[in-house]
Amino acid sequence: MLEDKFKLLCQNFTHNTKIINQLWLEIERKYSEKNRHYHTLNHLENIYQVLEPFKLDALLEFSIFYHDIIYNVKVFNNEEQSALFSQKSMKQLGTPIKLQEEVFNLIMETKTHQTNCENYALFIDADLAILGSSSENYQKYIINIRKEYAYYSDKVYKNSRKKVLESFLKKERIYKSKHFYEYFEEQARKNIESEINSLSIH
Repeated sequence: MLEDKFKLLCQNFTHNTKIINQLWLEIERKYSEKNRHYHTLNHLENIYQVLEPFKLDALLEFSIFYHDIIYNVKVFNNEEQSALFSQKSMKQLGTPIKLQEEVFNLIMETKTHQTNCENYALFIDADLAILGSSSENYQKYIINIRKEYAYYSDKVYKNSRKKVLESFLKKERIYKSKHFYEYFEEQARKNIESEINSLSIH
């Protein structure tokens, strides 16, 4: 499914199948790295799934494929590196510079998950949809995120994780767009509170 979607997207800008195939294989390889347990191709599929009610444009689709293409828990510039990677790839496809810049900016917004742009908000909310998923799915997410951060001790991980989760609860709204707020906000707050409590117990 993802491969077909990516290739159809690219065909709007080039008919060079060699470049398109190379770029897809690169995406597939990056999201299948052994250190990934949550930020995988499944994550991209889930974003597509929750955005199904909306008409996706090239900005949103390219952002889906490239927003986590660089993922290393030991560094703090994954968003910058992913945004630069998207530009490099999109140049090969001959996409307009304006579109390259918009994708770059949207990927950068995932660093803080703060935006006032409605189109950006849809993508950022979709990226965070897992927070408002069922308790069962959220538990799987917790386990996979911990696996990705296996490099860190329990103490360091729990302290950092707790700060991140608390920052979400302090927000007036976790989800900026009307659709995601109505469907996911309440459950997201329950899930986050439950995780914070579990981090405090041990």
